[in-house]
Amino acid sequence: MSDDEDLLYIKRQRTLHYGSLEEVERKRLATAGAVPAASISGGGIAPTQLEDIDSDEDYEEVKKPSGPTLPPTSGALANKIDDDYYDLETEVAKDKEALLKEFERKKRARQINVSTDDAEIKANLRQLNEPICYFGEGPAERRRRLKELLANLGEHAIKQKQTEEEERKQLQKEQETTWYHEGPEALRIARFWIANYSLPRAKARLEHARSLLEIPSATRAGRMVELQKRLQSLAPQCSQVGDTRPVSGVAFSGDSKLLLTSSWSGLCKVWAVPDCKLLLTLRGHAGYVGGVTFRPGVTQEEQNVVAMASGGHDGAVKLWGFNSEESLADITGHMPHRVSKLVFHPSSRFLATACYDSSWRLWDLEQKTEVLHQEGHAKAVHSLSFQTDGSVIVTGGLDAFGRVWDLRTGRCVMFLEGHLGSIFGVDFSPNGFHIATGSQDNTCKIWDLRRRQPVYTIPAHTNLISDVKYQQDSGSFLVTSSYDCTTKIWSNKTWQPLKTLLGHDGKIMAVDISPNSQHIVTASFDRTFKLWASES
Repeated sequence: MSDDEDLLYIKRQRTLHYGSLEEVERKRLATAGAVPAASISGGGIAPTQLEDIDSDEDYEEVKKPSGPTLPPTSGALANKIDDDYYDLETEVAKDKEALLKEFERKKRARQINVSTDDAEIKANLRQLNEPICYFGEGPAERRRRLKELLANLGEHAIKQKQTEEEERKQLQKEQETTWYHEGPEALRIARFWIANYSLPRAKARLEHARSLLEIPSATRAGRMVELQKRLQSLAPQCSQVGDTRPVSGVAFSGDSKLLLTSSWSGLCKVWAVPDCKLLLTLRGHAGYVGGVTFRPGVTQEEQNVVAMASGGHDGAVKLWGFNSEESLADITGHMPHRVSKLVFHPSSRFLATACYDSSWRLWDLEQKTEVLHQEGHAKAVHSLSFQTDGSVIVTGGLDAFGRVWDLRTGRCVMFLEGHLGSIFGVDFSPNGFHIATGSQDNTCKIWDLRRRQPVYTIPAHTNLISDVKYQQDSGSFLVTSSYDCTTKIWSNKTWQPLKTLLGHDGKIMAVDISPNSQHIVTASFDRTFKLWASES
């Protein structure tokens, strides 16, 4: 055994003294009772020399120590130690204040009443914009966390959040609420006229629908198969250079014998069908021309009668006849906002225009005045279409929403919400209750006016859909055009793709179906339009 194993090592505790060491030593010696504190106030006496002092001689003798003495503390070192001492007091005061605040917060947290229902606690946390659950957190910890949050934010923080949320919702509701005002006498006349016109047509449409139900299902299936075969055999019958600039719009006449095109050059042209021979060039627009349409019931032999309409990028709407290259009348109420699409009422008395001032307008050609200026969209209105009865109209806007308006009352009877991008094409089915919308989100949605909800979404294209059209006589198929340079045909009810029309080198701007269902026309950014027909 070595000698080191018998040794016991004791680690002495290190003590830090703050302040003057001389003052501390004097107090220690005074407490020990060896000598009066005043006798060592001068310093220089070693502790070992303070023993056996019996007389003044001895005191005098010891007063002069022979060994090393304690040097007096310098003033700079004392001041430094004093500053450190005062800094420590400040830090302790701050810690004490923080501790008191923490005690007060915990006290408030204990006094706050919080529900024990975990679902309600999660809802309260969500209202405070806090995570409703942390990893590994149970209901008790979640309740404690809510109490601590309320202790910091205030006991009424949840009520304040609820009040702010209600005020925000009320403000949003007020902004979205459709408002009405008293219209002119011309509007009242137009609404009565539309009601008297649409009711008999609606009755006839319903009777026709009932008669179709009496047809045997085998006969209906045979007709659909025959139609699908004819559609699958579609091929370009004619391809024509429409203008020196992109062709932006196309429309068939009511007898399917004429075709009207518009271009970014400002020209509108009338073509013969099916040979695509140019018959008439309409000059008058100063800029881009967007939508064009034929007026129903007007034949080519009629003179000085409004037969066509076109809308320009500068807001000008021009009415044309068959006997002149110049416009018969101009509608200037939209300037300077763009008119993207326009369409005639089935009665041919009214003209509806979609304007980029977030509104659409209804013009009475007999009263020669604007009878309705309807707002409701948050952004520009791009497209619109009348129901076959003439009682309602659907509008689509760049705000990604569509609206169905009752022309007899002026009310919005259906709100089309569901698209993720701007709506560029809308159309009513001949059955009167189905609506097709084409959007920037590359989809085509089918809506049911009776159920007031979407019934199907077609993932139609790989780029935005520029236009949609239903077959006009029975609505057996639907055509969509897109910026992906394709036009697709979809079967009704099943919404299966029947045919993809390829051939354009640029994006497809517009599409239309002839009333006799024999032709489909597409207008493209490549400055051409193509006429498609069945090869059989």
